[in-house]
Amino acid sequence: MSRKYFGTDGVRGRVGQAPITPDFVMRMGNAAGRVLVAQARRDKPKVLIGKDTRVSGYLLQASLEAGFSAAGVDVMLAGPMPTSAIAYLTRTLSLDAGVVISASHNPFYDNGIKFFSASGTKLPDDVELGIEALIDAPMQCRSSESLGKASRLSDAAGRYIEFCKGTVPYGMSFSGLKVVVDCANGAAYHIAGSVFSELGANVITVANQPDGFNINSGVGATHPEYVRASVLEHKADIGFALDGDADRLIVVDSTGRIFNGDELLYILAMERLQRGSLSGVVGTLMSNVGLELALKARDVAFDRAKVGDRYVHEMLIERGWSLGGEGSGHLLFLDRHTTGDGILSALQILIAMLRSEKNPAELTHDLQMYPQILKNVKVTSGYVWTADERLLAAKKAVDAKLVGKGRTLIRPSGTEPLLRIMVEAHTQELAVACVEELMAAVGVVG
Repeated sequence: MSRKYFGTDGVRGRVGQAPITPDFVMRMGNAAGRVLVAQARRDKPKVLIGKDTRVSGYLLQASLEAGFSAAGVDVMLAGPMPTSAIAYLTRTLSLDAGVVISASHNPFYDNGIKFFSASGTKLPDDVELGIEALIDAPMQCRSSESLGKASRLSDAAGRYIEFCKGTVPYGMSFSGLKVVVDCANGAAYHIAGSVFSELGANVITVANQPDGFNINSGVGATHPEYVRASVLEHKADIGFALDGDADRLIVVDSTGRIFNGDELLYILAMERLQRGSLSGVVGTLMSNVGLELALKARDVAFDRAKVGDRYVHEMLIERGWSLGGEGSGHLLFLDRHTTGDGILSALQILIAMLRSEKNPAELTHDLQMYPQILKNVKVTSGYVWTADERLLAAKKAVDAKLVGKGRTLIRPSGTEPLLRIMVEAHTQELAVACVEELMAAVGVVG
């Protein structure tokens, strides 16, 4: 069955426009609550709700809380917390589900809802479909004695900080390292700096003054030039840029060089290969072909999943592997956590640096990345690129030019009204020319 509301990462959109409206979110909470009640392991299910720093989080949290309560579900409120923290806390507190109110790397005027299962993973398809089946049905409200209650989880940040620190080998210290952490004015603003400083690093924390509107605004993983400038200004050893919900990571070294998710994935793969703990790596259709070739040159199995960390996770489970990720900076290591985590990713990079006594440039010196150009083209509702004859003809022509020299990938965004066009080629000039040719052909609604 196809999903009506859920995308690759929950439900997301512009606040005030369907589906991100108070009434829809309340009905979604009620539908999710009714599914949980039907599957309850206890007298009354318990759900943890976290959010990022968007001003709309207050509104949507109240709507979710009302929907869950009406369904007879108790709610615990964690306040602003990274997405991965909610996954961890849901699991470690033995709750029935976790919910995050966030639109990740999007601007402040967007927001979204994503769910975690009791085990801290994305919801199984059948559960999502069960929720969707009830969203459009009339809301149900249980009798007064069966309504859910709400409480605050006051020590959520402290619990998560200790979890992050616990992933670092005993006795390892970051003392002597100067680290810049860009929190994107998002959910990790009060957490990320503490993790690194409590492990001994000299930390400069930036973009950690959220006001409800400045999340991801010129900062964070989608704007690495900001952390780059801070690294150079403070003469830091390394810089880490998170996104709004802190589940992705971009790294900048002491010279200002920016390392994306594919390069970070290679660093982690080589560190694990050296320790004999690597079975294979999962990337996505967007992963750079240079990463694939470098891994295969070292006899490391590499498979591509569909774009989206949920699909990387699913393939890792299928293969029985633990390491995977996306070029955007979503990295998964299932032997450490059930979902992508920007702070844990940064810690893993530091561990690889300290163990090898090498910087990121040295750790990737034998990785030859192909120039990759990715462009987002706004499209109208209902646009189907596979029905666009002009674009299909342009893609056929471009593919012919790239035989033996690169590849193309066109896909609709799973969260926004965008068409993503990617071209990889052995030269920057060829990649740019090809992607411009494809962009110029977009425009016919299927």
